[in-house]
Amino acid sequence: MGHRLDELGRYRDDGLLDAAHSAVADAHRDLVRAERDVTFHRTRLARLASGEFPVDHALLARIERSVDQLAAAIDERDVQQGKTAAALRPIEAAPPRQGPRQVPAKDIAALLAIAQGAKLHQNLATHRLAVATRSRTRIPYAQLQRLQESGLVDRDTSRPVHAGQPVTLTDAGRTVLAAPRRAGPPSTTPPPRPAASPAPAHLRR
Repeated sequence: MGHRLDELGRYRDDGLLDAAHSAVADAHRDLVRAERDVTFHRTRLARLASGEFPVDHALLARIERSVDQLAAAIDERDVQQGKTAAALRPIEAAPPRQGPRQVPAKDIAALLAIAQGAKLHQNLATHRLAVATRSRTRIPYAQLQRLQESGLVDRDTSRPVHAGQPVTLTDAGRTVLAAPRRAGPPSTTPPPRPAASPAPAHLRR
């Protein structure tokens, strides 16, 4: 998958995954929940059989219910395992992905803003075009065109511009945002540390 599990869930919540990877993230969450249920019922059954409670018919009835609940939880876990494996197959069968393209920091910021929701509007008075986002970031039309030409975003041209044309990320745009990024430019290196000054003569022993 190319992501840690915590990253996968976070990118899914942020809408940065394509359909195939989103399906895996959803299936894995359901599998984790099902496995948690198995652990819960197994722990409760172990407590009932630990000798902590008086051995009577009431205890036997509780044990029988717990066994049935554990069996149902196991069946559900097995179903979710199958769904997760099925969701992984298209990704495993796909050709290896190329490394993420290098995108300028200002375009990364624009993609992040678009991921939260964006529309292209035209000012009725000036006729100027600009993208307004939910994060209140405004993206110039020229930058939007560049992102479109790069295949990173798409817009719904079926709606009139004065009413707002929704702008969304493409799978390529989501891949760019989900890819690990350096904290700074590739050529940035930390400045050398100054050499320590020798201690004064009267402090040296």
